[in-house]
Amino acid sequence: MGAIGAVILAAGMSRRMGQPKLLLPFLGKPLFRYSVDAAIQAGLQPVVIVGGSRMEELLRHVADCADIEGIENKDYQSGMASSLQAGLQAVKGRADAAIVFLADQPLVAPVVINEIVRHYNLHRHEGIRIVRPEYQGRPGHPVLFDADLFAELEHIRGDEGGKSILIKHRSLLHVVPFANEQWGMDIDTPDDLRKLEKIAYAAGGEDGPK
Repeated sequence: MGAIGAVILAAGMSRRMGQPKLLLPFLGKPLFRYSVDAAIQAGLQPVVIVGGSRMEELLRHVADCADIEGIENKDYQSGMASSLQAGLQAVKGRADAAIVFLADQPLVAPVVINEIVRHYNLHRHEGIRIVRPEYQGRPGHPVLFDADLFAELEHIRGDEGGKSILIKHRSLLHVVPFANEQWGMDIDTPDDLRKLEKIAYAAGGEDGPK
């Protein structure tokens, strides 16, 4: 089994939050830090954070983590695609695949990442090149892309992320179902932040963020 890297997309503009949401505190840690910790705990390597204008501030919040790489995407305002491409370029040639995280989803449980990796290793010999979770039937993140698809992902634009590749290559996609829809929730508004904090606090244990 080869290495699997992590690309953490942390360059969002947070228009609906009115401030940089990924730096907002969520149960004592900056929101984006949960994705970083999840990647580290899963043993993914390399771990690459792609940020925008607040890159230096993001890196200060992971100064205690070894082997974290930060990339400033100066074109982040053009959309998610440019950040994804910057992250994959950093992973290219160093890993067989990359798991792409959205940094505003703090409730993704360790079992999600572990199962994505397990299913990829089980099914890659069958031609599977994409693994994504579904939370109660709803497609979600993080999503694994095999390095075979990195070149195609270089051609996406705007905020589509990897959606067009997922549609084009349905036959290469393997879905891992999970019953807990809360694991796939993201934060776009102050209300979302408060809601997910309540959920995380109530869940605690292995279901809550660490």
